[in-house]
Amino acid sequence: MKFIGIDLGWKSQPSGLCCLELVNEQLHLLNLDRIEEIADVLSWLDNWVQPQDNAIAAVDAPTIIPNLTGSRLPDKLTHKYFGRYHAGCYPANLGLAFADRTVNFGVELEHRGFVHAPEITPQKLGKYQIEVFPHPAIVELFNLPLILKYKKGRLLERRLELIKLYKYIVEVLPTFTPALNLNSHPVLFAEIPTTGKALKALEDKLDSIVCAYVGAYWWYWGEEKNIVLGDRATGYIVIPKREI
Repeated sequence: MKFIGIDLGWKSQPSGLCCLELVNEQLHLLNLDRIEEIADVLSWLDNWVQPQDNAIAAVDAPTIIPNLTGSRLPDKLTHKYFGRYHAGCYPANLGLAFADRTVNFGVELEHRGFVHAPEITPQKLGKYQIEVFPHPAIVELFNLPLILKYKKGRLLERRLELIKLYKYIVEVLPTFTPALNLNSHPVLFAEIPTTGKALKALEDKLDSIVCAYVGAYWWYWGEEKNIVLGDRATGYIVIPKREI
């Protein structure tokens, strides 16, 4: 089973991409990339997930948007349940500039056989797609009191927060089930960048790892250790449950 993490560029930005594969209860990193054009993102996907492969694509973007204005139900629910962690998401509606791009991406996945999975039978092979959101996922997976603020603010502060995320990924995810095995990539990055452009590129890649891991966690555990905000009709976001 393969787990694809896609930190989709909502407008014209590049997308962070991660491919994990589950072998003997270990998630192995096969590829980590960042690609500009949507067509090239889909080509990357086609390369790493062949027609006969089982896989789940976990996308950080609203791929289902039924509402013309306002916010979707899952958007509102992130604020209800995760607002106290500063982990509410942006509203999505069909009137916003990014809507065609993100919804069409979900359709492209469907054309490739990735069916939406707001419900899932744990560990059942198949091709699935889900929407995920790294901020609340990171809060829940790592039992944090607030989000890691690596997206906004002064460069130095963002860099320190991104270092924290990097450490959680390489030190904590290998202790979970399923475990992230980075033995073939003992050093993902030689150093954490110090310039804004390079830091953003790293941010996208780390987010894609989180997306892929959430996809694996959903497939492995289902509703036992995850919650789903919304449904197929309203749009939905899959978020791991905090271990207490």
